[in-house]
Amino acid sequence: MIKVDAVCKQFSGTPVLRDLNFSIPDGQITALLGANGAGKTTCLRIITGLLKADSGNVYVGGLDTSKNPKEVRRQLGVVGDREGLYERLTVAEYLSFFASAQGLAGVELDGALQSVRDELELSSLWGRRTKGFSQGERMKVSLARALVHRPSHLILDEPTRGLDVLAARLLRRTLLQLKAEGTAILFSSHIMAEVTELSDKVLVMANGAIVDSGTPDELNTRSGSSNLEDSFVKLAYGAQAETSQRGEVV
Repeated sequence: MIKVDAVCKQFSGTPVLRDLNFSIPDGQITALLGANGAGKTTCLRIITGLLKADSGNVYVGGLDTSKNPKEVRRQLGVVGDREGLYERLTVAEYLSFFASAQGLAGVELDGALQSVRDELELSSLWGRRTKGFSQGERMKVSLARALVHRPSHLILDEPTRGLDVLAARLLRRTLLQLKAEGTAILFSSHIMAEVTELSDKVLVMANGAIVDSGTPDELNTRSGSSNLEDSFVKLAYGAQAETSQRGEVV
């Protein structure tokens, strides 16, 4: 389980995250929705340890991320908003490097590499350097890096952005399989059809706060809408307008 408890963050005195509280159970896919600037990426970076919260706590698998960073990294797979591929390495070399950094070696390392190669259909890319890869190919390698050590928790920041149909389909299939295996998954997205298809729960962010949460059907019912896109517009942009009317910083 991932648990975010009363997390706040400011940049130059401007509130970016405001008392965030939510949890991601094992075996569940949760989507994080919000307009640009709502705080989604900052939230994900705090969960993954790339940023520190000003106050509050984040727990991954029951471990406080600020007190147990090494142990948390072993439990966490991350596909961020920047791929960060080492373009001089082949896919095999790149994934072997990250798997070794997670403590895998020998037969265990070989098995982990073969597993992600087969699951993510990387055989044709295996011996190639990543320089010049398409967006879909880069995302497949980034996902393989996140999964090579078989983490129990997975964070993805807009993972299907720029992907073609086949790459996006493979990603969705992989996430559903990981869910069935008990992985706790949190991802951000602007693609409402994808969120509706994948998500057990949706968190709606506006102005750095969670303004509503529930299944897609629950959000549609509460907002009086027939689809998640309309629900999101009402919930997220309505909350943003209310904040602006009160004179708060957006």
